[in-house]
Formats: sequence, structure tokens, C-alpha cells
Amino acid sequence: MNKKQAYEEKLKAQLDEWNAKIDTLKAKASKAEAEAKVNYYEIIEDLQEKRASVKNKLQELRGASDDAWEDLKEGVEQAWSRLEAAIKSASSRFR
Repeated sequence: MNKKQAYEEKLKAQLDEWNAKIDTLKAKASKAEAEAKVNYYEIIEDLQEKRASVKNKLQELRGASDDAWEDLKEGVEQAWSRLEAAIKSASSRFR
């Protein structure tokens, strides 16, 4: 396994974990009171948009050659950081 493949696997595993967290947040939102539910679903929608951005960046990374993937890595990591921060923020708000 080369560095690119290892990096992709690491990202995929983290994305799977975050998908599970988003599903947990959806379950909590569905049990919330009406006013809170609207707010929660707005947060979840934002998370899903950020997740889609990360998935798109990951697809670009997968399609890149072994030589060019390093150039895409910065964009992937920026999208990744935004999603990670949003999930942490959402998790703390849903308690």
C-alpha cells in the first residue's frame, strides 16, 4: 500500500465514523421538541453539505495520479477540518 492509498483509507474510516455520528444526531433531532427540531435539522443539513464536499474532494483524490495527489491534499484537509469542527460543534449542541 502506497502513501496515497493509506491516506485514502484513513479518510474513508474517519468519514464512516462521522456518518455514524450524523445518523446519531438525526435520531436525537427526531426526538426533540418542535422548535428545537427545526434548529437541529438546519445543523444536520449543514453537516450533510460539508460531508458532500469532503466526499467530492475524496473522489478527486482517488482520481488523481500517485504523483498529483499531494497537490489535492491541502484542499481535502481544509474540507475535512470544516466538517470535523462542525460535527464537534453539533455534538455539543445536541446534548
